[in-house]
Amino acid sequence: MDSQSIRTGKVAAVIALGAGASLFFRGGRDPLDRGGDESPGSWRETGFLSRALLCVITVVCLLVISWLYKLFFRPLELLKAPHDVGYIAEDGRSKARAANEVRRRRKVGELPPVYPNGWFRVLDSHMLERGEVRNVSVVGEQVAVFRGEDGKAYVVDAYCPHLGANLAVGGRVVGSCIECPFHGWQFEGNNGKCVKIPYAEKVPEFAKVRSWPCCEVNGQILVWFHCDGVEPQWTIPELQEITRREWVYRGRTEHFINAHIQEIPENAADIAHLGHLHTPGMVSGVDLRFTNSKTWEFLRHHWKAQWEPESEPNKHCSRMLVNHAITVFGRHWSLLDMDVVARQVGPGVVFLQFEHSSLGRGVILHCVTPVEPLLQCVSHIIFYQSSIPPIVPKFILLAECIQFERDVMIWNNKKYISKPLLVKEDSAIQKHRRWFSQFYSENSPRLNYQRDTLDF
Repeated sequence: MDSQSIRTGKVAAVIALGAGASLFFRGGRDPLDRGGDESPGSWRETGFLSRALLCVITVVCLLVISWLYKLFFRPLELLKAPHDVGYIAEDGRSKARAANEVRRRRKVGELPPVYPNGWFRVLDSHMLERGEVRNVSVVGEQVAVFRGEDGKAYVVDAYCPHLGANLAVGGRVVGSCIECPFHGWQFEGNNGKCVKIPYAEKVPEFAKVRSWPCCEVNGQILVWFHCDGVEPQWTIPELQEITRREWVYRGRTEHFINAHIQEIPENAADIAHLGHLHTPGMVSGVDLRFTNSKTWEFLRHHWKAQWEPESEPNKHCSRMLVNHAITVFGRHWSLLDMDVVARQVGPGVVFLQFEHSSLGRGVILHCVTPVEPLLQCVSHIIFYQSSIPPIVPKFILLAECIQFERDVMIWNNKKYISKPLLVKEDSAIQKHRRWFSQFYSENSPRLNYQRDTLDF
């Protein structure tokens, strides 16, 4: 349950308890007690029970109203902890313990560089208010993301070069600067230069923090990473439907995946896995030990897909075309047919656009952000036609989440094989690896050792 629903439930409970208490403790004859010939003791007992019953009914009604409001009007937000999905906890172990044991014992294989060059999401726009600062981990670095008083988002290294205080922990936004909470040094967001030291007569020219190239588009704040410090080589396309608010935010999911970043987008070229892993209906769940249960065989997903890289000037992009259909008891339900165009832009952003004659149009922004060498934060943010009831895109996002979590269970436990044993039908996988290699440079960082101290 997300924090918003918890707050809504608390408000409903407080209102209900207040109403119940006023009924319970008020003096005089209870309005529901109409008997005039009962003894005072009997009258008090009947009044007590009726007031208690009315209090319970009030609480239940308000909680139901709160649940219905969340179901039909609030965005769907499913935020999973790193150990929540994809691990099997047996013999009384907790999920966190099972996840940490897998991280320690798993063979990682011969890995490509761990941080490709490109744009990566750090926050959604609505998560950063004017004058607010947030601490974010990206490509093994700590950064301070803040929104200046001018409304613009900035990203700088989190640690102050003076004595190492974290600018995002207690730091204050002053105009377009971030102020260090330790000594009050102020750094410009657009270039990282120190512009004020409260107790010094002069600010040294070399006093600065690294300022990251960033952009804000499609309701997201993204940073550019390049191991050689090269400026951005492409831009993230802007969807005018989102800018003009024809499509509105309807929710997001967030998962942490214990795998190399390349393994996640590689799924687009692995057409064969769709027919095996994703054919069981969504009602069969995400635990791969039970998804093929005969109980749920009446519902089946069917997939047709193809993946191709794009050519110049968009060689950093690729495109996957997916046709999805559903059968129930072997009968095709054409109402749920959907065509999806998945366009990947660089290593970390995918646009999943879909259009349906009855269910409308929308997009899921699939973003992969490397946190550590083998820890990826994957978010799915859905924007949908404002004229379509919110429950429709929320259902689409939930269905996508269930299918995605099946992949998570594979990724969290697999080994990366640099020279896989492929058959002719797997040719797109090798093609995808050649395409993805453009995001690595000679100096791209590699994993030199296995860290096992950062437990979930």
